[in-house]
Parts: sequence; C-alpha cells; structure tokens
Amino acid sequence: MEGKASKERKSYRSVLSNYRLGKTLGVGCFAKVKLAVHNLTGIKVAIKILDRQTLDEFETMKVRREVNIMRQLSHPHIVRLFEVIETTSHIYVVMEYMNSGELFYYITEKGRLNEDEARHFFQQIISGIEYCHHHMVVHRDLKPENLLLDSKRNVKIADFGLGNIMRDGHFLKTSCGSPNYAAPEVVGNRLYAGPEADVWSCGVILYALICGRLPFDDDNLPGLYAKIRNGSYTVSNHMSRGANDLIARIFEVNPVDRISIPEIRQHPWFQQHIPRYISNATIESLYDTTKVDEEVVREMVNMGFDICEVIGSVLNHLQNEITVTYYLLLHRQFQGRFSYGRSELRESSSQELFDHTRIFLRSVSALEQKWTLGFKSQASPHQTMMDVLKVFHSINVQWKRIGPYNMKCLWNPPSSKALNGKFVDQFPQIPQTKPVDGKTEPSTAANGMGIRKHDVVKFELQLYRGSTELYVVDLQWLNGPPFLFLEICASFLFAVGVM
Repeated sequence: MEGKASKERKSYRSVLSNYRLGKTLGVGCFAKVKLAVHNLTGIKVAIKILDRQTLDEFETMKVRREVNIMRQLSHPHIVRLFEVIETTSHIYVVMEYMNSGELFYYITEKGRLNEDEARHFFQQIISGIEYCHHHMVVHRDLKPENLLLDSKRNVKIADFGLGNIMRDGHFLKTSCGSPNYAAPEVVGNRLYAGPEADVWSCGVILYALICGRLPFDDDNLPGLYAKIRNGSYTVSNHMSRGANDLIARIFEVNPVDRISIPEIRQHPWFQQHIPRYISNATIESLYDTTKVDEEVVREMVNMGFDICEVIGSVLNHLQNEITVTYYLLLHRQFQGRFSYGRSELRESSSQELFDHTRIFLRSVSALEQKWTLGFKSQASPHQTMMDVLKVFHSINVQWKRIGPYNMKCLWNPPSSKALNGKFVDQFPQIPQTKPVDGKTEPSTAANGMGIRKHDVVKFELQLYRGSTELYVVDLQWLNGPPFLFLEICASFLFAVGVM
C-alpha cells in the first residue's frame, strides 16, 4: 500500500513539476483535491486529481463539461480555472485556491446570519450567476457546498459538473442537483429553460443564510417533492419584510411568474449596501484576452521569460508554462487592485479603480448573445396563451396541457383529396389570404405543397419569461416532416401578426 502511494506521489511530481504539492484538501469517490504552490510565482492553487480508471462514463462527461464551461468564465465570484493537464492515467485540473472552505460549513458553524451578512453573500452569488446566464451557462447545482469562501469572506461559485450550455430553441429536461435546492419544474421532470431554476436555488440559499435551516425539507423524497411543487415553506418571524417579500417572489412555483435576476437586482432589499462593482453594469470578464497586460509582462521578463514568447503565447492562447504563469500573476494583480471585500471597498478611489480595470474587462458587445425564441409578447401570460390557442384552433392544431404554460401539440392534415395518387391538402383552416394593411399573403402550403394523408406533425409549446416586460412563446419540433412544421409555424406567426 505504501509502495502504491509512493508511486502515485512520484507520478504527480513528474507531471506537476511546476507545482509544489501540499496537503490534501478533500477526497471524493473519483477525485482528490490537493493544495499546491506554483513554483515561479509562489501562488497557491487547488489541484483536482482524477483517476481515469475509477471514472465511469457519467463522471467523465461531468469533468469534460465542467472544464469546457470554466474555460469560458472569468468573474470575481466564480472560481478561476488556470490549467488542465491530461495523461493516460489521470486528469489534473488546476484552479483558484479558496482558503476558507465551503459556505456550507460557515453556515453550520455560525447558524443563521444577520441580514447584512446574508445580503453580502447573496449579492455576490447573484452577480456570479447573472454572469453565467449572460454567457449562456446554467449551473443547475447551486448549494452552499458549491460556494467557496476566501479569507475576506467573499464567495465564489464552484463545481460546474452539472452545468449546461443554453442553446437557442432547446429546453433542459434532466432532473439533477440536490433535491432540497431543486425548483418545482426540475423535480417535476418538466422541460425548463435553466435560469429560472438557478434563481430558485439562490432563493433556497438566501433562506438558509437568514434562517439557518432549509425552507423545503422532509424525511422522504415524495414528501419533499410535494412541498417543493406546492411552494410550501415556513415564513420566519425574524425575517424582515423586504427579505420575506424577495424570497416569496423567488419561490413562485410557476417559473413564468418567478422573479428574474434583473428584477432581483432592482429589489429594495437587494439594493441596500450594494458594492459599487456589483451595481456597476460594466463588470464583465476579468481579463481581455485580446490584450496583454504590460505590468504582468514586465514582471515575467524579470523572472527570466522572453518578452516575445510571452506576448506570442498569450495572444495565441497557447496552454504552456508561460500562459499559466501569466494568468496566475494577472489574477493576483486584479484581486489586489479590485478589492471587493465589504469593508475594503475603496469608495474614495472607485472611479480611478473602474477606469483602470476596464483594461482587463472583455468587451460586452464582443461577447453579448441576445437570444430569443419564437415570438415576444407584452401581454400577460394568460392572455398570450389565450391568443395562441385561438390561432391554434383556426389552423387545426390540437393540444394537451403537460405543465404550466407548456403544451404538446398535434397537427393532422384536414380534409384532403386524391390527386394523381397523392393527397394534396388545401389547408381549409389556414386562411390562404389574410388582410394585413390592405395586402394579402398566400400560404405556400395552399399553393401546391404536396402533403400525404399520414403527414402528422407533433411539436411542443412553452411560454417563458424573456425579460422583465416580455414573454416568449417557443415552438419546438418533435416529430413529422420538418418542412411542414416550418410551414405551420409560418402560418401561425402570420396569424398572430408577427410576419
């Protein structure tokens, strides 16, 4: 046994020659996390070491997903990924070291927190998760165990193993994460967009911070799921009216009615004592990957690196000793300049701070992805659905409710007639012409598109909140001729006045 451990240590040292390995921070079924020091910079890091032989297919997928997601993210309240090293036997993930452990242990030790401290953590969590959603990433496993603290009691989001990338036109359906923190649409095995589920989990965390216990808990899963689906929780007597109102709006069972992150930001309780860097909308990525920081390059040249190699490696996004050293130094420099502790926010020099840090912030316009599905509506959810169903009735679409503002739909060819061995649908329920500002618009299906008698189209409709004032109706194809589905969508959009 000792021989095996000795062999493992030698293997680690040969692969991780740029680091000095220290104590073990944690051990799991498939990985261990060790403290290490980067030799050149003296910066402490956490290295997750995964044994390929013990990884099953699901765990391997989780690791790949986590690495791919973390490579895209750089935010003051998200744990930073510095390097991934792969060998035939192990995967080494080098990350930012958080020296004060999990928020879970902090709550366990202190019990319920006063609202100022709870708000401090909650503001940082919302800032980080809003950044994730802006970059099309949903976490899906937000809980105090996955929120880490530094020495100044700042919180950072970790463990993106169950995270996912949001794609236009696609909803998530996997029921994952910890049951106590899961949203009703997740435990109910319904399709969900993702951000709303993360908001629910943030609400559970906020409740736990203020009350020192979970809002939804039960001895058995069916009982727990029933409480979550009904939104049944106990309102704490010592909770302020503002906190109670915010939590109640988060614990809306219907994700369409649930408060969004932009609305949380505007809530009076959230706005109290808000740090300038969180309230400032220019805070984006920590670093601009299209520029090289002059001070860091100068520091690396003093270490003995060639200036041309440094600039070339950084601008070409190479993974080597140079770029790892560069980003470790840049991260340390940024944290030194950008002090985001509650008591250390330098109000007197804040404008100078923001002017300076913009050098390192990625352009919003370069990264921003505005994604909308189907069509937008400013009407209430109920009125929007009533309008949709009227149109469905007029174009021969049948529907079945499978969840709040969520329906499975079926289109059958209406009356058809035989012509040259084919059935040509005349679309009697879809108007062939419809006045729009005095003009008419013919349906392409009514103008010679051959449709067979058994051409049935199945699709799903979901209404969800797109922004503070808009709702989005999404139609997603399930089965049947794709081009016929597009024709039905075109007729539907034309009937509701979008086209």
